[in-house]
Amino acid sequence: MSELQSVRDLGLVPDFEGKVRDIFDLGEHLFIVTTDRISAFDVVMDQIVPGRGVVLNAMSLGWFDFFADLLPNHVVTADPGSFPAPFSDFAEVLGGRSLLARKADRYPVECVVRGYIAGSGWKSYGVDRTICGQELPAGLKLGDRLPQPLFTPSTKADSGHDENIPFAEMVRLVGEEPADRMRAASLDIYRQAADRALDRGVIIADTKFEFGLIDGSLALIDEVLTPDSSRFWPAAGHAPGSEPASWDKQILRNYLDTCAWNKEPPGPVIPAEILSQTSRRYREVLDILFPSEAERWAAYL
Repeated sequence: MSELQSVRDLGLVPDFEGKVRDIFDLGEHLFIVTTDRISAFDVVMDQIVPGRGVVLNAMSLGWFDFFADLLPNHVVTADPGSFPAPFSDFAEVLGGRSLLARKADRYPVECVVRGYIAGSGWKSYGVDRTICGQELPAGLKLGDRLPQPLFTPSTKADSGHDENIPFAEMVRLVGEEPADRMRAASLDIYRQAADRALDRGVIIADTKFEFGLIDGSLALIDEVLTPDSSRFWPAAGHAPGSEPASWDKQILRNYLDTCAWNKEPPGPVIPAEILSQTSRRYREVLDILFPSEAERWAAYL
């Protein structure tokens, strides 16, 4: 298994370092490396979750391929043998967690789709029976399926928290025609993905997408339907009314909630078993949803 906290450990200096991804601007293309870093409460932990970056990258590749006939995406190649220099020199470490992507003119919004009531949506519903201003029936429980998926866009913040915005504000930011196209595409992708996942015993409670223009056409970019951008719940035994189990970093969050920590950097030291359990949860949902991708990148996992 390859592990990576930062490409700087390889002597490479990225043009942009996010919470998880290290990105290189190659002109027409971007080289995107998904590390094993993990954040919680907007703080990047000092320790890594082994293999997490490979799972996130492989999951996105699986969905990009699944939706290729529906919408273009930014992927050029994820084949380590096709990486440009100097990345080809580090194929053993970068393979499985990296891809060469076409640069897109990114829209400054996140396209959130909610199919079930959870998280901030549940809190909002408890206040005034709405989610992002959209009124819902009375009597819904935590974890209930919504009458229909809701499109609830947000700002795309480079740091700090994204903020929910009404669709009218999205129109103001990006224009009416692009906003309509992104809303329709987001709902279509979500419905198809949710059906596919449910056939495999996974509920996609909610997710978020990013879009950009490539050669003037709307394209799906960034990550797609991963445990970082989505809530995945086991369908077996799903019982609305309590907090569902999830395939994501919830094990880590639960541990951090037991720590005497003010939610400011640096994060607490995380026990090896918590990191290992989190790693297994990420790998488990990849095996369920995309066993072919898990097999393809097994050498890096």
